[in-house]
Amino acid sequence: MIEALPLLGIEEEYLVVDPRTRHAVPRAEDVLRAAEPVLGGDVTQEMTRLQVEVRTRPTADLDDLAGRLRAARRQVAEAAGSCGLAVVASGLPVLGSVVPPPISVGERYQRGDLVYRALNDEISICALHVHVDVPDPEHAVLVANHLRPWLPTLITLAANSPFFAGRDTGYASWRVMCWGRWPVSGAPPYFSSYLDYQQVVSALLESGALMDERTVFWDVRPSPRLPTVEIRVADVPLAPCDSTTIIGLVRGLVVTALTAVARGDPGPPIAGQLLRAAYWRAARDGLRGHGLDVRTGVLTPSAVLARRLFDHVRPALAEIGDLPMLSEGMADLLARGTGETRQRRAFARRASLSDVVDDLITATQS
Repeated sequence: MIEALPLLGIEEEYLVVDPRTRHAVPRAEDVLRAAEPVLGGDVTQEMTRLQVEVRTRPTADLDDLAGRLRAARRQVAEAAGSCGLAVVASGLPVLGSVVPPPISVGERYQRGDLVYRALNDEISICALHVHVDVPDPEHAVLVANHLRPWLPTLITLAANSPFFAGRDTGYASWRVMCWGRWPVSGAPPYFSSYLDYQQVVSALLESGALMDERTVFWDVRPSPRLPTVEIRVADVPLAPCDSTTIIGLVRGLVVTALTAVARGDPGPPIAGQLLRAAYWRAARDGLRGHGLDVRTGVLTPSAVLARRLFDHVRPALAEIGDLPMLSEGMADLLARGTGETRQRRAFARRASLSDVVDDLITATQS
């Protein structure tokens, strides 16, 4: 039995675009200035001046979180509009001179530019980060072990970055591929304990691969600032209802994992190279293709893997009370497709990336 519903909080990143040229533009400061009177500290800068980030306050109620997210999207879109700009929920900029991107002002950002160098050339990436309360960092590490097999499926369900800087990448989520080149990114290793995790992070700090614990960019990690496990595997979804579905599935995975940990189960030790291959396949083919089931080693339709994930978390969702909402959200997502599906459909009408950006603006605002 769940004693109390774990609190949820999220961060979503958006790109600032000029609605006339459809290019991503380095005017995040203008949007932030316009949005801060309404959103206060819930809107902030990101690594580049092409991006803004919104955050939600912690809540246990998924429906409440969905409402806050819709309101935050609307408010930041209105702030951008007041500056003659727009924001789009896309994993990468579709158009614009964005390689290398303009790095935001700040000592930390400048230091990161010195450390990571050309890795920053494609850092204008936008993701959905989900924070779920856990009892302590030990639980966070063991929960990550249980989540590792499901991370490729979350990639397929959130894929929303097929186009980048004026070209079709051929991938459903090029953001995942860009991010995977960083020294501490992608699926986390399997850890036997939090002590094991700390020892590895200490060695990575010594190597210079990390500036500090905040640059542990694994897709599941103990938050360095909050009493949560942070899941950061997903592209920012185009539709806010899809964000809600992903967030609810993530909490279902965490609750399911906590139940297993309480039974003494440390999670399945899936080989890192197998996960790497599954990431690549998920990022390339998305929901419409096949993915690698890392538990069996069998190539399987991605929609089937998505249904298996849902079946895995169904008991937790029923106990939490989220099952009706997420059953509807999952069915809608599987029938309609992801943000990548919509981006490609917009492009197919006239083979125009400008049309893609126009549709992104419309979808993000609505």
